[in-house]
Order: sequence, then structure tokens, then C-alpha cells
Amino acid sequence: MQPQIILLKEGTDTTQGKPQLISNINACQMVVDAVRTTLGPRGMDKLIVDQNGKSTISNDGATILKLLDIVHPAAKTLVDIAKSQDAEVGDGTTSVVLLAGEFLKQVKPFIEEGVHPRIIIKAFRRATQLAIEKINSLSVKIEKSNIKEHRALLEKCAATAMSSKLIHQQKDFFSKMVVNAVLQLDELLPLNMIGIKKVAGGSLEDSLLVAGVAFKKTFSYAGFEMQPKTYRPCKIALLNIELELKAERDNAEVRVDNVAEYQKIVDAEWQILYQKLDKIHQSGANVVLSKLPIGDVATQYFADRDMFCAGRVPDEDLKRTMKACGGAVMSTVHDINDAILGKCESFEEKQIGGERFNFFAGCLNAKTCTLVLRGGAEQFLEETERSLHDAIMIVRRTIKNDAVVAGGGAIEMELSRTLRDYSRTIAGKEQLLIGAIARALEVIPRQLCDNAGFDATNILNKLRQKHHQGNKWYGVDINSEDIADNLEACVWEPAIVKINALTAASEAACLILSVDETIKNPKSGGGDAPQMPVGRGMGRPM
Repeated sequence: MQPQIILLKEGTDTTQGKPQLISNINACQMVVDAVRTTLGPRGMDKLIVDQNGKSTISNDGATILKLLDIVHPAAKTLVDIAKSQDAEVGDGTTSVVLLAGEFLKQVKPFIEEGVHPRIIIKAFRRATQLAIEKINSLSVKIEKSNIKEHRALLEKCAATAMSSKLIHQQKDFFSKMVVNAVLQLDELLPLNMIGIKKVAGGSLEDSLLVAGVAFKKTFSYAGFEMQPKTYRPCKIALLNIELELKAERDNAEVRVDNVAEYQKIVDAEWQILYQKLDKIHQSGANVVLSKLPIGDVATQYFADRDMFCAGRVPDEDLKRTMKACGGAVMSTVHDINDAILGKCESFEEKQIGGERFNFFAGCLNAKTCTLVLRGGAEQFLEETERSLHDAIMIVRRTIKNDAVVAGGGAIEMELSRTLRDYSRTIAGKEQLLIGAIARALEVIPRQLCDNAGFDATNILNKLRQKHHQGNKWYGVDINSEDIADNLEACVWEPAIVKINALTAASEAACLILSVDETIKNPKSGGGDAPQMPVGRGMGRPM
């Protein structure tokens, strides 16, 4: 009798070997099934309700996976690749999860038959490398010299990114808006310089793009209504100062023995405030924005002198105003001069829906803009914002990397054909594996057909035939329930999206394949810990 060796703490969960790998693959399949139906122009949306009862309607793969609290360790990998795709490229989050899941599904039979995971991983690396080389050689470069063509191309890419979202009816309207917004930025194309403000009510078509800054009217005090609401031209003082009466007794102890001296202290408090206000007035600014509150005395003082003020302006709005109109954010009033005031051609306050907005337009060195979105329900507005974020990211990527490929499953079919042809030229197990990966790539066009309710087998057979004949840009045509040349049909995507999706998916698949053992430590002191008897302090010994 050999004594039993206890190596790990009691209650530790260990699973290893082939069954572990298979169960990991099955867990990933579950995740894929959660987002499978959201792919493509005819994709469905998901309604997710979190613990607090807040409901989110979304079509964006990354958003859905973030909101699903996935605890399975292997399946979390898929959530991570969706997040990385969202951060890096912005679009293609659903396809990257689908690809990774399909890769695993196709190699599962090989694992069950005992092929070593390392061989499979080697085949994956090989296939990915080939696929990326193929994308790079196929992709169509854009002429940046012709501005009109370049714009049209960007609009097509934005429209493709939006075609699978809730707003695909208005994609022409929004793709122009997005391209205009991105082209206003400077070379680095910083995302936070595009502000997106949501106002409930009105129709989607009422959304507008402001070439400058717009933000909601802030909390205001008495005297606000007397201030003028339009200026042309306009000088802006950006402050980080509280313009309120400060009781000095808050930060110092003052002992007085008669009323006259107390009066002096009160007078001094008022004097400090009025000196600040006077300095601001002398600087020639006619709009005062401050991050901290502007009190009622100050509000009335400015109103008497025909100046506009807004306190408690959110930090990002203040920063964007600074970027748009120049100037600097001051934290003292002592040397405000003309050089540090922001300037723009016109300022006005307009009513949009139920909110009042402050518009700064005609900024000279404007490298920022604001999209004001209108729409019915709150969830709808949030989904619109997510869709526009995807489109904006795509346009940025297309400007930076100027190569595009045809979408709609065309590039995947072409890669699948390339890999299948390559697999016939090599011997050994890799031949079968690369063939399996080639089959896995067909999941994108197949899912596009399934989501639209077409006969997937039929359409895939037609596509295989076309690609074999050398028509490399043929993909699924959703509108006519057939196949079409998607490069001519203007279904375009930046090549970087596809490259990123492929590398991320194959890396995730390799990662999951290389795990053969999971060791789960029991929760220490978590919810399962024995409850302390009632009525005893924590410190007393039992």
C-alpha cells in the first residue's frame, strides 16, 4: 500500500490532459454562439440586462462580451481578443471571435484522434503567415493625391462599418458626418478630440456636426438670463478658479474685539472677489469658462458688463475648447492678457431638444469637432454612439494605412482558397491541418448567409467556383441573395482590420490549444468560508 500523496491544498480542482483541452474548446464554442448571430448587415442585436437592471442593446461584439460576465478561464481569452480588436482597429470584433472559435472547432477532431497540440500550433503559425502575406499582396492601395477620390473611399469604408449596425438605414448621412469629423483632426488623429454629445428626442437625421466645440449649458445662478447669448467675434477666458465669496474664517482663525474690525474682514472678502472679477473684465474676454463654480455675485457682475460665464464646465470640454480656440487654462487671474485668451468667430447658445447647448464655431486652429446625436430612446442613442465610434476608428485606420480589401466574406474566401492550394503541396499532418484552417476561414461568409436567411451551402459552392476561376473579389451580396464582386459593389474594409483579426484569432487559438491542465485553487476566505458565530468580536479567540 502506497500512502496517498497530498500535493495541493484540499478542494483544489485539477483537470488535465485531452478531456481538459476538449472542454476548453467547448467553452469557447459557447462564447462564439453568444455573438455569432450579430455578424453582418442582417445580424440580430442582443439585449443584455446587468445586475442593476440597466439594459443595453448592442450589435458590437466587444460590448456584448464585456457585458457578459464570463468566468471560464479559457473562454476569457476570446473576450480579450475582442477587446484588443476594439482598441486597435475599432471594428471586426465579432469576426475575430468567430474566427477563433471556428479555428478551434475545426481542429477539435484532430485533437480527439491524438494529434499533438504542438503540431497543430505550428500549422496555425504557418497558415497565418501565409494569409497575411496574401492580404498584403492583394490589398488595393489608395491614391491620397486625389482628395475627392480619397474622401469617397473613406466614406465607403465608414458605410461598410456601419452597415451591420442599427443605424444602417442612415449610413450615407452618417458616413459623410464621420469622414468630415475625422478630416478636421490633426495628423495624429486623436480620438478624444471628437466629442459625442447625446440629446434624446428628435430624429436621427437631426444629428449635426459642429466644427468646433459644443457642450451642455452648465448649472447657473441668478443673473444668468441677463447675459448676452451670442458674440461675434468672441474672446474666451479659460479658468480653473472658483469665483465665489470665500469666507476667510474657513482657512484661518480671526479674533476680533469690536464690530468695526469684523466689518473690515467682510469687506476684504468682497474686495478679493471684486479684484478677481475686475482683472477678468479688463482682459477683454467676453466669455468666461471655469472648471470650478462661478457664484451668483460673479454671474451678476459679468451680466452687468455684457459678458457670458459658465462654471463647472466638465474637464474634457474645457480641454477641447482650449484645443479649438487656442489659449490656456489659467489658475490665477493676475496676468491674464490677450495672448492666453482663446479666440473664435462666433459663440452662441442654442436650444437642442430639451437642452441648451453652448456652441463655439469658426475656431481658427480648430482641430476638434463635436457630433451632436439625436434620437428616440436612450439605449438607441448609446448604440448609435458605439456604431459611430466603430466608424470613426475605421476611417482613422484607413487614413493611416491606405490599403483596402473587399468585405462581405470575399477576402476570407480568397484566403481559404490560397491555403487549400498550399496544403496540397506539402506532405505530413500539416496538410490536413492547413486544410482544416482553410475550411475554418469560410465561417465568415457562411455566417453572413445564415444571418440573412440564405442557403449557405449553395452560396458557398458558387463562391468556391468563382474564386477557383480567379475572380478574387467575389463575396456574399446580401441585397440580391446572391454573390457579387464586392470591390465594385463598394463593400470595402481596411486591410489592417483583417490582418489584425487573423493574427489575434490564431494567437488565441494557439493559446487555448497549448493549455493542457487547469489548476483552480479553492477560494480562500470567500463566500464559502465558515460563518463566525454571532455575538463574538472578530478579535476574541474562539
